[in-house]
Amino acid sequence: MEIENMHFIMLNNKIFRNNQIQMDKRLKEFDLSSGSMPYLFILERSEGVSLHELSRKIGNDKAMTTRTIKRLIELEYVYKVGKDGDCRAYQLYLTEKAKTILPQIRGGIQEMLDLITVDLSQEEKEITLSAMRKIFIRTQQQRAEEEINGKNI
Repeated sequence: MEIENMHFIMLNNKIFRNNQIQMDKRLKEFDLSSGSMPYLFILERSEGVSLHELSRKIGNDKAMTTRTIKRLIELEYVYKVGKDGDCRAYQLYLTEKAKTILPQIRGGIQEMLDLITVDLSQEEKEITLSAMRKIFIRTQQQRAEEEINGKNI
């Protein structure tokens, strides 16, 4: 059983890494990486969000979020607006340039998804997605519990 458990984790990691490599190739034309993509998608749904809130939604620390947002600002995909006289607090927004490329990025993601699931039936896709959601929810719960209890993984 232990070998099967490790195999599950290793397969998950390898699938993630293979997809990350393919996504990075597709995003290169926009000077983006797979790591910056979630920031754009969250900002699309939550424009005006603070850096702190964006970090929380993504699940990355503020330093990583700061570096990523700085890069997205340099690339003119994101801009910031100061909040009520506080020079340290600001709201983040997508530029028109970012809004223009997001449909292309989504199309690339769909193409990748179609390619990697071509051998699965619709039922297998639904079962896989359902199982992955359950695993994700459980890992999020564990993470939240450990943060509450002050434990690090």
